Amino acid sequence: MTEPGTRQRIVVDAPASRLDAYLAHRLPELSRARIAQLVAEGRITLNGRVPRKSETPQVGDVVEVEIPPPEPSEILPEALPLDIVYQDRDLAVVNKAAGMVTHPAPGHRTGTLVNALLYHVGDLSGIGGVLRPGIVHRLDRDTSGLLIVAKHDGAHRRLAGQLKRREIRRAYLACCWGHVDARRTIDAPLGRARGDRKRMAVVEGGRRAVTHVARLERWRAADLLRVHLETGRTHQIRVHLTSIGHPVVGDATYGAGWIRGTSGPDRTWARELARRVPRQFLHAAELEFLHPRTGARIHFEAPLPADLLEVAEWASRTSGGADNR
Repeated sequence: MTEPGTRQRIVVDAPASRLDAYLAHRLPELSRARIAQLVAEGRITLNGRVPRKSETPQVGDVVEVEIPPPEPSEILPEALPLDIVYQDRDLAVVNKAAGMVTHPAPGHRTGTLVNALLYHVGDLSGIGGVLRPGIVHRLDRDTSGLLIVAKHDGAHRRLAGQLKRREIRRAYLACCWGHVDARRTIDAPLGRARGDRKRMAVVEGGRRAVTHVARLERWRAADLLRVHLETGRTHQIRVHLTSIGHPVVGDATYGAGWIRGTSGPDRTWARELARRVPRQFLHAAELEFLHPRTGARIHFEAPLPADLLEVAEWASRTSGGADNR
């Protein structure tokens, strides 16, 4: 892989249509946008001169590519607690705590996972020429669990490609209200909800979304589930479970008011479950993907964090008469 702070010398050995496309093929860790940026900065030469990105190189031409060190990020490092499950020179796998926003955004400029990564990860080589980690996929603020972080452009492109091709396997532990089938697949398109752009909904003409659900335990008025994402749309698990009448326990956005549908002893139990759950019961528990450098398949697991584990143990203990299969 092309490393920041180095210079590459390439002798063109095959016909090419245009320079940026040729270099993107020869140096797959660089995107065409990044190559165009390097051309504009005069860091790519063709036979000793600065070319246009659209020029057609000929066989035997010499291309030199300078990869500068990444520029400082405008995002400031912060000494926040961070559980790094694994890291090497290409990537890190982080077990994100609930309550932490993944990336700075309006209203959340500090206290994010990226701020913490800039403090704890000392060998970032930058994304797009800037010293910052590459977030390959995100988790909602109140969802805990495993995330992949790329340390440089090449790793980010390869991992993002795996995500697009649905080659990254992600499994979650969730608790939903009511009882679902032992196994079920939800295939329903998702898009922005009418009248509320902050919410997602099952909508005709939305983007295809597929969620596979397997019941792990059946409790008094709720189920513990293992949920596998085939696609990765915004709020997918939460919206899909709500769409079949079984919202995630503790989900204030999509599950508010569901408890009123229970009655008798189950309602008393459900009220106690709702009281005990500190946030939405959703945790990214498993992650599997191909390493961007070696191609080896790697697998990670993160057990339920203490706040949800305590709830699960109580629910299981007080559901002795329920079918826990």
